[in-house]
Amino acid sequence: MTMNAPTLPRLSTRALVPAAVFALTACAHPKAVDVPAALQPTAAESLSMIVAARGVQIYECRAPASDAAAAWTFVAPDAELYDQHGRSIGHHGVGPFWQLADGSRVVGTVKARADAPVTGAIPWLLLATQSSGPQGRLSRVTSVQRVNTAGGLAPSLGCSRDKVGAKARVIYTADYHFFSPS
Repeated sequence: MTMNAPTLPRLSTRALVPAAVFALTACAHPKAVDVPAALQPTAAESLSMIVAARGVQIYECRAPASDAAAAWTFVAPDAELYDQHGRSIGHHGVGPFWQLADGSRVVGTVKARADAPVTGAIPWLLLATQSSGPQGRLSRVTSVQRVNTAGGLAPSLGCSRDKVGAKARVIYTADYHFFSPS
């Protein structure tokens, strides 16, 4: 009598990517990174904190006023921020803003961007920031780098004129480097 091995369900690579992204970033220790020159803060700033982010990039299927095809448009990030011990310490959201549990908050404006060195990842960024909350750990932050990104790109399919208004939440991870005046 011959015994066959049990048949296991096949999972597509697309189904495994989100799980792999979170598994690889479960350890909140930031990776060493070679940041492009265009994304460097000024010489008058120094690194004050690194946090890991896990969450989603939100996109909406929108149709332009012209006869052009509908396309996914970035709407907002929605992510939790974690310290080097993996503890949740704040939130990252539309604006973009970063807010810590102490209430301190900064809002950013993109100054520069560079393609991520990993295929399928959102770009790396340098953002200028302004404090928009009470005194705390982020009060003196003047720049933020988004590096070590994984995932987060707009979907490549599923947006057409009959799907206008549909939203997609695409899993991403990143490290955010916060800089303050030296």
